[in-house]
Amino acid sequence: MMHFQYDLNPVDFIIADAIGEPGKRLFFLQGRAGRQVVSVALEKQEVNNLALSVLQLLEELERRFPDLPPATRSTKTLKPMMPIEPAFRVAQLILGYDEHEDKIWLIAKALMLDESGELIDPNDERVPAVRFVATRSQMRALSEHALEVVAAGRPLCPLCGRPIDREGHFCPRTDGHAMPIFL
Repeated sequence: MMHFQYDLNPVDFIIADAIGEPGKRLFFLQGRAGRQVVSVALEKQEVNNLALSVLQLLEELERRFPDLPPATRSTKTLKPMMPIEPAFRVAQLILGYDEHEDKIWLIAKALMLDESGELIDPNDERVPAVRFVATRSQMRALSEHALEVVAAGRPLCPLCGRPIDREGHFCPRTDGHAMPIFL
């Protein structure tokens, strides 16, 4: 049986968000159960993948269980609880559904290195983990908000796909034959 350093079951609140300026943002997942608030750090692409995976799971659940009430997003604005102090950086996310409770669970396992600097397998029992258990509607809100946060970052270069900073961007696809791109 898996041990959780933090077990937010059920969450009162859950969000995937970012703080900071585009290009220097800290992406995180945060949940609250009662007075316990837990934040974990993620990469931008992990937030995007989590959001898409949750939406895919919700679509699958609608097909498999057509009698379930729809998972609607609340009209409440989601805002993280400050300050953001991540318990750890995430190495692995696991998403699942409890059919009997009609809840989605999300397990985040820590990125951890041993004494020699080698990555410890996320399945090792020493690796800290947090479990968030949420309603389908809470997870829909998390996903839709997360996609908005990811999209609010730096614009991408139309030639190479790399982010364009405020200072500009030298595109490797121009092979030095064009001026830097500014937006």
